[in-house]
Amino acid sequence: MSYVVSARKWRPQIFEEVVGQEHISKTIKNAIVNNRIAHAYLFAGPRGVGKTTTARILAKALNCKYNINGEPCNKCETCNSFNLSQSLDIIEIDGASNRRIEEIRSLREAVKYSPTTGSYKIFIIDEVHMLTTESFNALLKTLEEPPSHAIFIFATTDVHKVPLTIISRCQRFDFRRIELNAIKNQLIKIADSEKIEIDDIALTFISKKADGALRDAQSLFDQVVSFGGKKIDASIVSQMLNLIDEEIYFSISDSIINKDFLKAFEISKQVYDNGWNYIDFTSGLIEHFRNILTTVLKKDTTFVETSEQTKMLYLEYIGKYSESDLLRILTYLSKVEKELKLSQNQKLFMEITLSHLIGLESTTTISELLKNIQSGNFPKTEELKQEPIKHKKVNNIPTQNNISENTKTILKDELKTSISNVDSNLSDEENSLINAVINELGGREFK
Repeated sequence: MSYVVSARKWRPQIFEEVVGQEHISKTIKNAIVNNRIAHAYLFAGPRGVGKTTTARILAKALNCKYNINGEPCNKCETCNSFNLSQSLDIIEIDGASNRRIEEIRSLREAVKYSPTTGSYKIFIIDEVHMLTTESFNALLKTLEEPPSHAIFIFATTDVHKVPLTIISRCQRFDFRRIELNAIKNQLIKIADSEKIEIDDIALTFISKKADGALRDAQSLFDQVVSFGGKKIDASIVSQMLNLIDEEIYFSISDSIINKDFLKAFEISKQVYDNGWNYIDFTSGLIEHFRNILTTVLKKDTTFVETSEQTKMLYLEYIGKYSESDLLRILTYLSKVEKELKLSQNQKLFMEITLSHLIGLESTTTISELLKNIQSGNFPKTEELKQEPIKHKKVNNIPTQNNISENTKTILKDELKTSISNVDSNLSDEENSLINAVINELGGREFK
């Protein structure tokens, strides 16, 4: 028997097997059970999420002689004829190659004829947005008032290209991207059936690369199996798909904490030597810091889509990054992502970008600054002498009674530097409090 790719071999044959579209499957099954069948359906959504598959199952269920709770039996004559591509009552048309008005006129003529064995004559038009304006116009009247035995099912990835006059004549169902865990679970089923060993990180790589499309994930899975055989780990998947190693992102976030500027050049060289796309690398870096932000905010990894091992690494950043610093990093990287596309030397641009990131100083929020001022928890003169002149942020303000003129100058400069790193939308009371401290240190008023 010839080889069949996973996307075809594991194509759902009943609504229950459709992954990630339970809201649509349930609605359609209830409509069949309650005999509330519409004359036209429009399935819209991203690629590879089950639009055409659902259309085929719906067509089978409508003509099935022994459907159970809205599900086709896949055993009767009409189901078997469709599964063998021999059905005369279910006509599947490719909208991209049959887009001219002549094909639509032929379809209008075919609609008039009654079904041969089933209850309905069903027309499935895939990529319906590819039809010309004239073809849509020719279809309007037939679509609005078709014969009682005719049902239209349209599928499209670009619903905004379908005229509103067509959409308003259909029951519209919006398919959503399939969640990462749902894709992983389906791939695990396939791997178990094929007796293939694959680890969680490898499954995560494949699922993330598919970007919500199960068909893409199944195609990538087939490629990886062809490359690595029956035993697959993350290194095989990374090598085969030339994926950017996630460890490189953690190396960057660690370098910002440790102020290791050399890492900027080492990482840029690693990206260049591996032939990774700098724009893809930057997109991954933005996602990485977004994951850190959600982890810091929620104190867990609920909003992080990755392997369980990697989630544990994100938890280690709780308390090491502040929300304001992460927002500054994300804002900066978003700007870099746009400018990188126009850069003539992306390697040099990335070295400068990473150096800037590592050099970012931690900011002090205005609430923290005021809390320290109001508490009067000032260090002793001896402690101040031991502190370096350059600080990451101001934590303590000494009183005038026990500090030297040199220390006053240092603290005055530090306070002005820190205030420049915080939000300046202050109330009159807050301005007065800060000015009082600066005046005590012999400085000018804060504005």
